[in-house]
This record gives sequence, structure tokens and C-alpha cells, in this order.
Amino acid sequence: MGKGRLEAFSDAVIAIIITIMVLELKVPHGADLTALRPLIPVFFSYVLSFIFLGIYWNNHHHLLQAVRHVNGRILWANAHLLFWLSVIPFATAWMGENHFAPVPVALYGTVLLFSAIAYYILTLSLIGHHGKDSTLASALGRDLKGKISLVLYAVAIPLSFVNSWLACGLYIMVAVMWLIPDRRIERHLTSEKAR
Repeated sequence: MGKGRLEAFSDAVIAIIITIMVLELKVPHGADLTALRPLIPVFFSYVLSFIFLGIYWNNHHHLLQAVRHVNGRILWANAHLLFWLSVIPFATAWMGENHFAPVPVALYGTVLLFSAIAYYILTLSLIGHHGKDSTLASALGRDLKGKISLVLYAVAIPLSFVNSWLACGLYIMVAVMWLIPDRRIERHLTSEKAR
């Protein structure tokens, strides 16, 4: 089956997730800048989650550009990813409202970890459907960034009980790692068109 509906549905769900997240930013009751001070942790957690959702949206787009069609297994793998991404607004709000307390920071990391695992499962499903010699398989290669991300999340979750700010530092490190453009899929698609 075609991939168009999967792409459109995923784009819509991610847009809704971002909308839900921004609605958690409550307007302060004061009219001066000091009224904004209590919102700093909430805003910081929003920015971090917005960046992660943007990374997932961008990489999901590139992932689906490298494939021709999908099957039922891929649809369920994609729904699994969207489920974990849809939990991000809750984890974001809880972490921000509680000023990065250990348990909310650990839950946030758990949601990020399971989102990354779900994305990895989606890539495996797509590669399994299109073959180990497919454009996607050769573009992803060993997926070192994906594996490093999983390790950093797994380290950050227990670290949040020791120092929640260090755990957040690891989350930021993963985001920065993925913000650096990953041109593997674009390069493979461009080289295939040139042939």
C-alpha cells in the first residue's frame, strides 16, 4: 500500500502534540517581567520537547522519503512511535511544573527512551519490508547516532535521581547530536536520482 496516508496522519498527530504542549504554557496574572519568572522551567521544558518533536518530524520525513510503500507491520510500528510521542506533552508539563524534580525528569527520559526504541522498531520494519539492500538500509548503515541516543537516555534516567540537571544535560546532548544535520538519506536519494 502507498505511504501517503501514513505520512499525512503522522504529520497531523505531531502537529496536534505540539499544539497540546503549547497550551500548557499558562499566561501569568502579573503585567511585569517578574510574573514570567515562575514560567521559566515550564518554558524551558517546552523548548526542549519542541526540539525533540521537530527532530522526530524531520527524521520521520526523511525516513519515509527513502521508501516506496508500507504494510500493516509498518503501520503498527508507526502507531507505536506516535503513541510514545503523544506522551511527551504530559511528561513535559510534569517536569516543567515541578522545576525538574528527579521523578518527573526520570519519567521524561523514559518517554524519550521509549520514543527512540519505537523509532528504531519503525526503521527495522521499513528495512525488513524493503530489504537489506534498499536505499534506506544503505543510508542508515549502522545507525550509530540512534544507538548512542539509546545509551544516553538509559544512563540519564537513573542519573536523574542523583542529579536531575545532569540528566537534562544528557537529554540536551542527544538533541544537539540530532540537530547537526544528518544527510545520509538525502545523499543516497540524490545519488539514486543521478543514476
